[in-house]
Amino acid sequence: MQLFLQRHAADVTGVLSGFDRLRFRGTFRLIANARGLMSLMAHLGVLAKDFKQFALGVSAHVRAAVADVAAAAGRPVLYLPSSGTDKEQVARALAARDHVRHGLIGVWGCVERCRSFDLRSDKARGWLVVEPAPRKCQHYYLYYLHERFGFLHVRVQSWLPLNVWVCLNGREWLARELAAAGSPFRRRDNCIQPADLAGAQRRLDAQVRCDWAAELTALVRPLRLPHLIAESVGAREFPLHSYWSLEESEWASDVVFRTPSALRALYPRLIHHGVEALSCAEVMRYLGKRPNRDGSIPLRCADDVVTDLRPAAAPVRRAEAVRLKHRVNGNWVKMYDKADTVLRVETVINDARDLRVYRHKEGEAHPDTTPRQWRALRKGVADVGRRAELSQQANARYLDALAAVDDATPVGRLVAPVCRRVRWKGRPARGLNPWAGEDAALLRAINRGEFAVTGFRNRDLRECLFGGGAATDPAARRRQSGQVTRRIRLLRAHGLVKKVSGTHRYQVSAKGRVIIAALLTAQAANTRRLLEAA
Repeated sequence: MQLFLQRHAADVTGVLSGFDRLRFRGTFRLIANARGLMSLMAHLGVLAKDFKQFALGVSAHVRAAVADVAAAAGRPVLYLPSSGTDKEQVARALAARDHVRHGLIGVWGCVERCRSFDLRSDKARGWLVVEPAPRKCQHYYLYYLHERFGFLHVRVQSWLPLNVWVCLNGREWLARELAAAGSPFRRRDNCIQPADLAGAQRRLDAQVRCDWAAELTALVRPLRLPHLIAESVGAREFPLHSYWSLEESEWASDVVFRTPSALRALYPRLIHHGVEALSCAEVMRYLGKRPNRDGSIPLRCADDVVTDLRPAAAPVRRAEAVRLKHRVNGNWVKMYDKADTVLRVETVINDARDLRVYRHKEGEAHPDTTPRQWRALRKGVADVGRRAELSQQANARYLDALAAVDDATPVGRLVAPVCRRVRWKGRPARGLNPWAGEDAALLRAINRGEFAVTGFRNRDLRECLFGGGAATDPAARRRQSGQVTRRIRLLRAHGLVKKVSGTHRYQVSAKGRVIIAALLTAQAANTRRLLEAA
């Protein structure tokens, strides 16, 4: 990121990095699986044949608890006929109509798909068993204007296993804190432009260190979910503890430009570079409207967005915005422009399995006396700090890749060192021929934007280099793997990539990004463009 900021220091006033949208999930681990639920039923004296009546009783208690929360706040409970209704829009409209400044705005109920349980006859064993099953049930959305977090909602599944979700926004939280502190800022949607950029960054950094388990538990405490199962059968209290995980996180880095014209002049070149050099396959043009789930542009996007940068008598039509997205395994990094002067790069993590954290083994009896190791990043809130660190690194790598757009060093001077023979770890390595087919394809493959999130592995490069020709036969696959291993070693010898510690993954180095960007840009240019540049 520093490379990008240095390159555009004359036009950039600063950068603000922190959480954007966060979606947490609360799970009662004891009843999240069929075996645990049947064990609890046995403890409560509920027979398998009475499961349906037991489950309906629990759901009735959930509905009553939600109604009690709404009644205590004096807010309505509305039932939506379609789950596709924009609930956030309905909540904001109701808050504006009723002048809600804090507390519960309202509760929306709608039928949605869920993972629940069903009763099945096991004929082989001769008894009834409870097993997981996809179902549909009533879900309740409780929308709040929280005193600390601002606008958020809590989603409750009314059927077992009573999962609960909390969705909030880090930028909303920041705006709430800045307003309470009397610190001036401008806001457009979820884009915050504070007068004190350093102070706002400190507040965003503090969000990462929040005691998430305690805060989230406090948000859902009025629903009394841990007690409803025992109460449904008139039993004494049974300890149910929720496990909080971060299902989806968005970490945004907002690069603030001094003037809209500075960003407008640079952004088309960034888009071109993202498509050509970073191999972006998802390019969407939009006018402030949400895309469809398949990435297509909604038909309702025929309207224009008008800004008030000039007098009302001469409105200015906002330029069509362009978003680039690089997706891999449910995670992605994307870039788009916001609020006229903000370039936003955002890393979204939905699948944490490809990421690593240096920690003790979960559940270790004596973590202080056992060594830590690189292990899979957990979705649990215990690893929120590491997730934020990895997201920031992904944003920084992507911005540094974009910094190559305005590099003034001649291509020949950049490329000359990697074209020469070198020695690495006592062994010779040939020089690269970046204009030849194999080496050029290799450089283009490792420079893909999606690899900024988690890096790349041998098998990732096999897919990129061999594509549909990737071998399925084990012997041929081993030969291809060996070829890729030798190519990665060649790249490491020239300092173009570096190994991620404790993993089998690699990242393009800062030096490599500049060189590869220059090569790919030169390859895409025709003679006239090169002469004009010269």
